[in-house]
Amino acid sequence: MTVTSRRAFMSRSLALGCSLAASPLVTPVTMASGPWDARLVVIILRGAMDGLDAVRPLGDPGFAGLRDGIPEAGPDLDGFFGLHPALSGLMPLWEKGELGFAHAVSTPYRDKRSHFDGQDILEAGTGPDAAGHARDGWLNRMLQAMPGITRETAYAVGREDMLLLTGNAPVANWSPEAALALSPQAQRLLERVMHDDPLFRDSIDEAIALSRAEVMEMTGGEDLDAGAMMNAMQDNMQPTREADRVGSIVRFAAERLRQESRIAAFSLNGFDTHARQDRTLPRALDPLQEAVLTLRQELGDVWDKTAVLALTEFGRTARWNGSGGTDHGTAGAMLLAGGAVRGGRVLADWPGLSEADLYQRRDLMPTRDVRAFAGWAMRDLFGMDRSVIERTIFPGLELGSDPKLTL
Repeated sequence: MTVTSRRAFMSRSLALGCSLAASPLVTPVTMASGPWDARLVVIILRGAMDGLDAVRPLGDPGFAGLRDGIPEAGPDLDGFFGLHPALSGLMPLWEKGELGFAHAVSTPYRDKRSHFDGQDILEAGTGPDAAGHARDGWLNRMLQAMPGITRETAYAVGREDMLLLTGNAPVANWSPEAALALSPQAQRLLERVMHDDPLFRDSIDEAIALSRAEVMEMTGGEDLDAGAMMNAMQDNMQPTREADRVGSIVRFAAERLRQESRIAAFSLNGFDTHARQDRTLPRALDPLQEAVLTLRQELGDVWDKTAVLALTEFGRTARWNGSGGTDHGTAGAMLLAGGAVRGGRVLADWPGLSEADLYQRRDLMPTRDVRAFAGWAMRDLFGMDRSVIERTIFPGLELGSDPKLTL
C-alpha cells in the first residue's frame, strides 16, 4: 500500500466524519501518571507574551517613557509591579499567596527572534543548538528519570504537537474534539492499511483505544456499537463547539489530575502582539486567566498539591513600535500559580529599564534562566536530584540559588 493510497483512505474517513484528532500526532494536552502526590501543570504561551505589559514594572522610572499611553491601569501587586487589568481576576489568588511571577527571565535563545526556534528551545529545554533539531522535551526527560511512570489517557484540543512531552517516557495524548467511531469492518481495514507503518499504526491503535475508553466512561462502562459510539462522542463534543474551548481543555485536565495523572501540559496561542497591543494582548491574557481560575475551581482539594507554570518563548521589545504593539524581544515573565506555590511575590533580579540597561538597547535584559524556575519546581514537587536536573533534564543549566517556589 502506498503513502498516497493511505492519505486517500484518511481523506475518505474524514469525509465520513471519523476525526483523527485523537491521534497523538495532534496533541494539545498531554498527561502522564506518576508515583507522586504533587501535580504539575505546564502551559506554553505561544507568540511571545509581553512580560512588561502583563506584569508592569510601574516603579521603574524608565517604564513610563517606554510605555507611554497605556490606557488602563491594573491592580497594584507590591508597590513596584502592577498587573495587567485583563488578569485582575487573579488578584484573589495573589492575595492568598497562590499566584506569583518571575520576571526578566528567558531561555538561552538570543537575537534571532524566530517563534519556531524560540518555542523549540523552550520546550526542548536545551541550548540554541536545539532549534529545529530537538527530539525530546524536558518534561519527558523528567519522566524518564523517575520510576513507576505509566501511560495515562490524555485529552487535547487543537492540532499541534508538543515537543515538551515528546520522548521515550510513556505519555498519551488526546483531543476533546475528537470523535473516532469505526465499524468492526472499517477498523480491521484501517489496521491492515496501517500495519506496516509503525507511526500511523500506533497512532490509530491509541486513538481507537482512547475514544472507546472515553465512551465507556461516559456510558458507565457500557460498550457501544459504532453508531451509538459516534452519537455519544458528538454529545460530548458539543460544549467544545460553543465558545468554551479553553474551559473544556482545562476541565478535562483537572478531572484527570484529580485522579491518576500528575502532569498536564497544554498551550495557549495569541501572544504575538505586533499591533494595537491594547486590544490584542487582553484577548490572549483572558484565556490564560480563565485557565488558571478553572484549574483552581475544578481541582478542588488537589489544588493545594498543584503548581502551574506558564512559560513563553521570549519577551518583546521594551518600547512600543509604530503600530502600537511590540516586536520580538528577549526577556519576559512567567506565571506561577497553585496551592503548592509560595506566591504573592514577583521574583526578579531586576535589571532596570534605562537604555543602557536594556539588552541591545531594545529589550528587557534577561537576568535569570526560565528553565531554572522549572527545575526548582521539579525539585520541590517531586524530589528530583539537582544533578539530574542540571545534567539530564536541562543539560548544562546551573540552577543557581533556590527561589523556594513551593510551600
